[in-house]
Amino acid sequence: MTAQVPSAESDLPGKPTSASRTTLSHIMTVSDTNLLGTVHGGVIMKLVDDAAGAVAGRHSGGPAVTASMDEMVFLVPVRVGDLVHVRAQVNWTGRSSMEVGVRVMAERWNESTPATQVGSAYLVFAAVDAEGRPRPVPPVIPASERDKRRYQEAQIRRTHRLARRRAIKELRAKRAAEGIDDHR
Repeated sequence: MTAQVPSAESDLPGKPTSASRTTLSHIMTVSDTNLLGTVHGGVIMKLVDDAAGAVAGRHSGGPAVTASMDEMVFLVPVRVGDLVHVRAQVNWTGRSSMEVGVRVMAERWNESTPATQVGSAYLVFAAVDAEGRPRPVPPVIPASERDKRRYQEAQIRRTHRLARRRAIKELRAKRAAEGIDDHR
């Protein structure tokens, strides 16, 4: 399957999903814990952002910045001594943006049991040039059936993000026109 990105979107050659897929791993320590004694969600979110940023930079061939994080889901707590694996890949690309899907897995550092999924997230990155302006990214080429499904799901999430942004802008404009906007 070729990328489903119109040719007007990018003159760059496409890259397969596998070209930038990566995994970052980290052992959780006491310094990573919250008041409940489990790993702080913010620590996991930083690892997610780091892995997604690496993938976005690799796919786009240069700097990329986090534009948004969607649907960060924590399924089960991560504990001290867990070896956390953060797996990320580009699911979809636009002109200068990319959706990166991330799966967070954990296993005990000293056991040979299979890793368990403990979280997931979707992030949108924008590729930028040296002046911080958007720059084009290569289209992603989903190769496997799983990658094709992720591409299609990413398109749905993008549609929802844009619709939500548009609805919020319209509501704010309406409230401002009615003189009831609180400017926050």
